[in-house]
Amino acid sequence: MLLAREDAIIRSVNRLLAEKGFEAMTVDEVAADVGIAKASLYKHFPSKEDLAAAAMVSVMRRAQAYLNDLPAESSPIDKLRRVVAWTMGLKLAGEMPSLPSQNSSLRTTLMDNKDYMDGLMDVSDRLGAWIEAAQAQGALNPKLPSIAVLYTLYARACDPVLEFLKIGELYSDEEIIALVLSTCFEGLETR
Repeated sequence: MLLAREDAIIRSVNRLLAEKGFEAMTVDEVAADVGIAKASLYKHFPSKEDLAAAAMVSVMRRAQAYLNDLPAESSPIDKLRRVVAWTMGLKLAGEMPSLPSQNSSLRTTLMDNKDYMDGLMDVSDRLGAWIEAAQAQGALNPKLPSIAVLYTLYARACDPVLEFLKIGELYSDEEIIALVLSTCFEGLETR
């Protein structure tokens, strides 16, 4: 029962972080959304930062599981495209928390959270290796620093273009993902 409640809390926090971001989300909203008293919420998570960190750790674990499930025989560029498409799908479904600002108390909490940092380093290392392999194969521009490519790919998880295209109601989620993938991986130049 305790784990089920914590899971419901984390799902609620994740959704609220995706909708509002950390600064605008309140503990009162989370408690109301889950249907528990605020005092009960604090028994599970002692602060708003801890609530958000738990949601971010959950997303990081989902990302690690997704990476684990990618076909080993896929090319590095295919793996990168799949990961970016997956994160954009989460964003369009309202399941991707907005990333904290540079000066956020959440950022400090995340930097001190071993589970989050270990997950982030694992995901970054795997993506970094795929980026370097794709560059060596000529599938990505080898002149770009791999860290710049990594951050560009991470940025797709919070890309406002996704929301703008969705609001316009001209494209399905799948079409939106394909369009943004194309601009990300093929660029805007005519080939």
